[in-house]
Amino acid sequence: MSLFWRIFSLNAVGLIAAAALLLGPVTVSTPVLPGEALAVVVGLAALLAANALVLRIGLAPLQRLGRAMATADLLRPGARAPVAGPAETAALITTYNTMLDRLEAERAAGAARALSAQERERHRIARELHDEVGQTLTAVLLQLKRVADRVPDELREEVGQAQEATRAGLDEIRRIARRLRPGVLEELGLPSALRSLAAEFTTHGLTVRHHVPGDLPRLTEESELVVYRIAQEGLTNTARHAAADRAEVRLSPVRGGVELLVRDDGKGLGGAPEGSGISGMRERALLIGAALSLEPAPGRGTDIRLRIPAATTERR
Repeated sequence: MSLFWRIFSLNAVGLIAAAALLLGPVTVSTPVLPGEALAVVVGLAALLAANALVLRIGLAPLQRLGRAMATADLLRPGARAPVAGPAETAALITTYNTMLDRLEAERAAGAARALSAQERERHRIARELHDEVGQTLTAVLLQLKRVADRVPDELREEVGQAQEATRAGLDEIRRIARRLRPGVLEELGLPSALRSLAAEFTTHGLTVRHHVPGDLPRLTEESELVVYRIAQEGLTNTARHAAADRAEVRLSPVRGGVELLVRDDGKGLGGAPEGSGISGMRERALLIGAALSLEPAPGRGTDIRLRIPAATTERR
């Protein structure tokens, strides 16, 4: 029964009962007797209680829909309001769920195009850094070496310092290019790329351990890139914000896919709002239908878990 007919029926029953009492043998004395007043009060209370019950039952699905709309997050897809209640309310909830389906599909498609363009731009910048800036610095370094062989002894130290500064700049350019374009991922595969990433982030203040077996279920190229980028972003956040001493990168097979774990022993997330880095990780996870979760690590620190469905169960 629709909400309209529920409320109309209840009001109609109350009005018909009141009219029947007016036309019937029931009368009210003047002054009103206690028994008559009690009967009127009991009837009014019953009518109000029935009206409140019908409205509560009829409007409860709308309240649930309002809570679902207030907590909806396109970065955490799948949550839907349960379809219940009168016909009008059920139709409204169904329309809302359909709208969420369309918005999530459009967001996923838009994010895929944006991230694809971002990867192309990363490759272009990495190639220009390597081919243009890297080659220029290499030529400068060779020129400084020739100059160092001919300068007077009192200038050799300064030329040597210029050589070291140029060499350090060249190493930094190569490191940035590697981060922008993970060539090891394209050439040697995901396990080798994650091991290389762990070694790259191992510095004097942070030790990154890795556990990446070679016999993993086969993933698509897009899934491997998402795993690598999320591991890279997780370690970057650890190195910059977590004040951690140790971190771990673990890629292990699970039922129906692969799970990536990036764990640190830092100060944890606390109540800080999610920044662009975490939002970017969630966007990437949506592209491959993976589940991303951030939760406190055992003891202290943060666990980043990415559950990736495998393209096939074929072993490498």
